[in-house]
Amino acid sequence: MRKNKQSNLSLDHWSAIKLSIFINLLLFIFVFIGYIFSENNALPTNQEPVMGSILHFSFSIFISYLLFEYCFWAFRKKWGTRKKMFIALFGTLGLSIVISFAYSNLATYFLHDVSNQFFVSTLIKNLVMSLIIYLVTQFIATTIQNQKISLENQTLLAENMRNRYEALKNQLNPHFLFNTLNTLDGLIGFDDEKAHYYLQNLSSSFRYTIQNKEITSLKEELDFVKSYAHLMKIRYGDNLSIQYNIDKKYCDFLIMPISLQLLIENAVKHNIINDKLPLTIFIETTENDTIKVSNTIQPKINAETGEGVGLANLVERYNLLFHKEVLITQNGVFGVEIPLIEQINDNLI
Repeated sequence: MRKNKQSNLSLDHWSAIKLSIFINLLLFIFVFIGYIFSENNALPTNQEPVMGSILHFSFSIFISYLLFEYCFWAFRKKWGTRKKMFIALFGTLGLSIVISFAYSNLATYFLHDVSNQFFVSTLIKNLVMSLIIYLVTQFIATTIQNQKISLENQTLLAENMRNRYEALKNQLNPHFLFNTLNTLDGLIGFDDEKAHYYLQNLSSSFRYTIQNKEITSLKEELDFVKSYAHLMKIRYGDNLSIQYNIDKKYCDFLIMPISLQLLIENAVKHNIINDKLPLTIFIETTENDTIKVSNTIQPKINAETGEGVGLANLVERYNLLFHKEVLITQNGVFGVEIPLIEQINDNLI
C-alpha cells in the first residue's frame, strides 16, 4: 500500500529549538528591513552595540524556546481540548511576564541605568511572542490530530475495502462453483476428456481465488483469466470469444487479483450470448500503462439485477491504495481501463 506522506510536525524538543530560531530570525529580518528604510539608517560602527544585539538575539531565542517547551508540554497532556488551550495560553502569557520582569532586573543590575520603558517594551515584545508561540503550537497540535484522524480513517477504509474484497471472493466461489459443477455434470459420461480438461481449469481457477495476495503480476492474472475463459468457452461454445492484445513489457506490472475476471463475469452476466449475437471480449494493454477490457453492449431483455458492488469495489480500492483512477466508458461499447502498477511496496505482494 502506498504510504501517505506525513509532515514532520511534532511537539518535541528539536521542533521547539528549530521554531525558536526560525521565528526570531524572521522577526530580526523584519526589524532589520524596517531599520534600513527608516530615516536614521546608519548601521552601528562600534563593537559594543553589535555584541549587545547578538546577546539580545541569543537570549530571545532562549526565551522563545522556554515558551515553546511549556506550550508543547501543555498540548501533549491528555487533557480536554479547552483545558489544554486555557493552560497553554494563560500559562505562556504568565511565563512571559515573569521572564520579562527577570530580564529587566538583570539588565538593571548589569547596566544600572535601564529605564522603565525598557521593561515595558520587553514585556510587550514577550507577550506578542508568547501569542505567536501559542498560535503556532495550536496549529501544530491541530495538524497532528487531523493527520492522526485521517490515518485512522484511511486504515478503517482500507480494512473495509479488504473485507469487501474478501466478501466478493467468497461470494464468487459458491456462485461460480454452482454454475461450473452443473456444466461439469453435463460433460461427465458425454465427453470425459473435455470434462477432465474442464476440471483442471476449474482447479486452477479456485487455487488462484483463494490466495491472500493484495496484488499480483499481470502475467499471473492473465493465466487465471485464461483458465476462467476456458470454463466459459465450454459453457457458451463459439458464441463467446476473448481476444488478447498484451504488450509483453507489461507482464511484470502489477494488478489487483480477480479484477479482469470480474469484468469478464460482468460482461457475461449482462449481455446476450447466443448464436445470433455472439459476444467478443477484448483485453488489451494501452500506451497509458493500463489494461482495457471492452465488449459491445448487447443488453439482456431480462437483465440480471445487481448493485455493481464488484466494479465499485475495484474502483474504490485502486483509488484508496494507489491513488489511481479506473476509467469506465460506455458508448455502444462498454470499456473499463485498469491502471497497471510498475512498482509498489513489497509487503503487498
